[in-house]
Amino acid sequence: MWPLFTEEWGSWRSLDLNLSSLPFTDPVTGLPTFHERLPSPLLLYGFSKEVVEYPGYWPSKVRVCGFWFPPKEWQFSCNDCAEISASVSSGSSNKQNELCSIHLSLQVFIEFPATELPIFIGLSSIGSMGFLRNPHAFLRVLGTALDISGSRFILFSAGYQPLEAAIDSYAKEASSCPEQTQRSNEGVSLFGGRLFCFSGSVPYNWLFPRCAAAIHHGGSGSTAAALLAGVPQVICPFMLDQFYWAERMYWLGVAPEPLKREHLVPDKDEDFYIKEAANMLVRALDYSQSSEVKSRALQISNKLSNEDGVSEAVHLINEELRSCR
Repeated sequence: MWPLFTEEWGSWRSLDLNLSSLPFTDPVTGLPTFHERLPSPLLLYGFSKEVVEYPGYWPSKVRVCGFWFPPKEWQFSCNDCAEISASVSSGSSNKQNELCSIHLSLQVFIEFPATELPIFIGLSSIGSMGFLRNPHAFLRVLGTALDISGSRFILFSAGYQPLEAAIDSYAKEASSCPEQTQRSNEGVSLFGGRLFCFSGSVPYNWLFPRCAAAIHHGGSGSTAAALLAGVPQVICPFMLDQFYWAERMYWLGVAPEPLKREHLVPDKDEDFYIKEAANMLVRALDYSQSSEVKSRALQISNKLSNEDGVSEAVHLINEELRSCR
């Protein structure tokens, strides 16, 4: 994996730390130095033993801490929302609204109707990495899936401009039918108010417990947040470890089999491909809402709630530093 990160990480090692760009290589010649290798350093993993197996043959210096979740207030794109959420969480405020006035429509969409929880959809940086080639087709898939299932979706656009442009275009196309689109300062509601497109960011550990399921790309952060929230997942992996997490969630029983890329973000904007993708998405969602999957998701959530991966990592680092004195 090192070559994937050497453009910035390697120069930091070389210029700031006076080390070689790659570990275990000579800083002058670039040749391997395995013959001079020191004893294995402490290696910390930010995942849970409840989710990833921890084989007994791993070296003693390898430690599994639990997932590393940042504080909730760090994950808001809006400082006002972060302050309100922090005051509500601490008990210093009894406000019912946990988001600022600008972003309140997201909370309203989530909570009404109270009998029907929405489904989250977010692909993080997948768009900027070039995998979302046809945002308009993606929106058509979501609209068709809504027609079939009658669900409600929250779509996080992650600041990906082509997707946001497609959302605006869709809204303009539907402007002749006011009931099909609703605009607000912080988002756009499409398809009769059943798809809320949000361009900001709120913490997953605030949002996911308010959702019926999470559709995402299989990033470790999204996966961990959904596990902690105890919500079923539908995963469409695109690259690297996303395929591992997608298969692992299916194996654990908290998600259906991973979606193929063309079943969520088809390249072709033709009716056949749109309907095929929407049908596959709805089948995956139906599977995720089975009592068995919901129960399994809650079981794992209960186990993860007893872990504090960040505190464990800090404890292990301090323990290692004391032993080196």
